[in-house]
Amino acid sequence: MAEDLLRYDILIQDALRGAVKKILAEVGRTGLPGDHHFYIAFDTNSPGVRISPRLKERYPQEMTIVLQHQFWDLAIGEHAFEVGLSFGGVPEKLLVPYSAIKGFFDPSVQFALEFDPGKTAEELPEELLEAVEELAKAEEAAEDAVAQTSDAVQDKGDEAAASTGETEDKPEGPDSGGEVVSLDAFRKKT
Repeated sequence: MAEDLLRYDILIQDALRGAVKKILAEVGRTGLPGDHHFYIAFDTNSPGVRISPRLKERYPQEMTIVLQHQFWDLAIGEHAFEVGLSFGGVPEKLLVPYSAIKGFFDPSVQFALEFDPGKTAEELPEELLEAVEELAKAEEAAEDAVAQTSDAVQDKGDEAAASTGETEDKPEGPDSGGEVVSLDAFRKKT
């Protein structure tokens, strides 16, 4: 038998990963139609996969995610997709290169694809890995900026309340709820 120099197996794997990319792109644009939902299994050790250390510890080799009712910020890139999911009530962002996908299943229509993550026509480009690192740094900087702005706004509000003599004891903690501020605190005194 002749040797397969064209590597049809790899070409077919890449074409099917392209189908997954197109499916996810359509869902990103229009949402999940009808009863469609997806189980996506991927190799957590694959280059370019970005998950939290907590999830990496829990899923050291492989992880399966479900895109059905509660997911957000589905972003489709050239080489990977990013999605927000909740794990045990904790929101997480995941970045999964298409080359890391091991399986794709839509139980609503019994459609399944199985992949060998080691077989891809091209390795994940170095620039994607660098872009992932830069994106993580930018997200961290944005979160810091939002936290600093929030603290500054809170300080200004406290100063305004103190200058008008309208201070009140506020409960501390994340469940303290909203704060009611009197309009008199913002009116000019004549």
